[in-house]
This record gives sequence, structure tokens and C-alpha cells, in this order.
Amino acid sequence: MPNWVPAALSADLSIATAMPAKTPLGELAIWRGGSGRVSAFHDRCPHRGMRLSHGFVRGEMLSCIYHGWRYDGTGQCRKIPAHPDLVPPAAVRAGRLACVEQGGLIWVAAEGTETAPPEVGGVLPLRSIAVERPIAEVAAALGIDGLMGKVSLPGCKEALTLALLDAQGRTVLHALMPEADAATRIAASRALEALRRGLETETTEAAQ
Repeated sequence: MPNWVPAALSADLSIATAMPAKTPLGELAIWRGGSGRVSAFHDRCPHRGMRLSHGFVRGEMLSCIYHGWRYDGTGQCRKIPAHPDLVPPAAVRAGRLACVEQGGLIWVAAEGTETAPPEVGGVLPLRSIAVERPIAEVAAALGIDGLMGKVSLPGCKEALTLALLDAQGRTVLHALMPEADAATRIAASRALEALRRGLETETTEAAQ
């Protein structure tokens, strides 16, 4: 398993929102506080196991939608609404992962990872797209060695930088490209859709 995995595009996570992500590190809740800082937790509230990705963000804390238990960016529980005068024990924590936002991507890794995520420069987020095909097959079909690579697609003026996420049986392609006008970005998005259809068609034909 690689140290860092590209969990999401930065552009897909707005201020004060949370989103789910399936990754090799498990199912995660990724959320952005009011300051813009991004955090990643295992997608399970320590209280009753509710998905934290269904929760809501207030300031710099993520609240579980079930009973409102509130967690700060370190994963520490800071408030239990049913017991407003109680200081939550230090042991009540959401499982936290290392999380870095860089080059238009949100990268996650196990806590304590000493390496840095790959450098990505000169590109902006385009979109993410899911391919119903294992990551090893997608990487081989695209000629990508590792988690990232550049791919030139028919009908697309600019080569796309693709970051591959193993989403537990399927592959999510996070696409980035150099700054471009709206027409060029639309053409690139359509080329990405055609790529997805082609990859999935290859799988269907191989199974017949």
C-alpha cells in the first residue's frame, strides 16, 4: 500500500462540508473547517458507529449527525450535547489520518507517515470520475506506473494529469489540467468520459 493516496480533488470539498471517500486506508470522512483546513477521519463515530461523513461542520469541528458528538481536527471529542457540562474523556476520539492538501488534491496517509505526498504543479482540478475496473488494470491500460501520470486523450488539447485512487474494487480518476478556457475544459471533460466508457467496455468485452 502506498504511503499517500489521492482521496479527493480540493475543488470537490467546499468550506464547512464533509464528504465520504473509499480508499485503501478504509472508508473515510474528509471535511473542511471554516478556516479552510482539511481533516480526514475514519468514517465511524466512536459513539454509535454512525458515518461521520453524514455529519455537519461548525467552525473547526465536525459533529456526528446522530447524537451531535463534536470532534476537533485532531479527532478529540470536545462536546457531547446530552451532557453539556461534561468534559469528554481524552480516550473519546475519532480515528484520524494524516491529511495534506497540495496541488489541487487532498492526500491522506496513515498517522505517523514520514514521507511527503507527490508534488503536483502547474495544473488545476478538472473533475473526478469513477471507473468500474480495478486500479491495476486501469493503470496498465493508461500506461501509468504508480498513482499518477500524464495522459493525452483524443479531442483534448492538453495532456491530463491523472491521480488514481483505489476505491475498493473500482478506480477513481482525479483529473487535473493546465489553466484553460471553458471550451477547452469542457472538451477535456468529454474526453475523460470517453476514456471511462472505453475502459469499462474493454472489461465487458474481455468477460464475454
